[in-house]
Amino acid sequence: MAFIRPYEPKDAEDCKHICRATLPPSLLSSPSAIKISPYLWTLQFTFLSPSTCFVLDDGTGKVVGYVIGCPDVFKFAEEYPTYIKEVLQSPEGLRDVPPPKQLSTLESWTLQETGQVNTESLSQVAYKVDWLILDGVEGKRELVESYRAMMHIDLLEPWQGKGWGRKMIERFVESVQESKGVDKGKGIQIGVAGENTKVVKFYEKVGFRIYPGGEKEGNVWMVRDM
Repeated sequence: MAFIRPYEPKDAEDCKHICRATLPPSLLSSPSAIKISPYLWTLQFTFLSPSTCFVLDDGTGKVVGYVIGCPDVFKFAEEYPTYIKEVLQSPEGLRDVPPPKQLSTLESWTLQETGQVNTESLSQVAYKVDWLILDGVEGKRELVESYRAMMHIDLLEPWQGKGWGRKMIERFVESVQESKGVDKGKGIQIGVAGENTKVVKFYEKVGFRIYPGGEKEGNVWMVRDM
């Protein structure tokens, strides 16, 4: 029988697979983006904030979903250099995420000639935490300063729509509430890709609301007060 449990290091490969399997079409069309994606949205949370990371175990030890994040993005950003050194610059990390050529100017997310995702931009964001979670379009900084906890949740398709998402989010919320020595601000923020807005209704049912400004970057920002 499936159950929710704390993340363990042995779950890393399953979590990487889940991240890749649930990517939006624009990223799935790029082999390099598929390789890089777990280093952008999954592994830094399980590495730097394992106490607020949980997985859905199918009952055999296989992970079929996760809810991950951190209670304070600014504390998380302070610790990010350790992630770069130990994960991005590990042999596997260097193989999957080519180190960016420069970190002074963020390149365009897509290549003008082809419309494909720009691998250099992905690598830049992986290596510079400000671009990853703190800065962006007008209003983004105010969002993260007010809602300092950050969450991501992904479930493999056969496990969606069965009530697990709600249970996993509540487990994450509890872990944030129990976190000591951090400033959580007003609560939790999430980003919904513009290609995946069908999930907005689900998030609204579990206590999130739309925070204005995300449309400026083609996404939806949502927050949950605590």
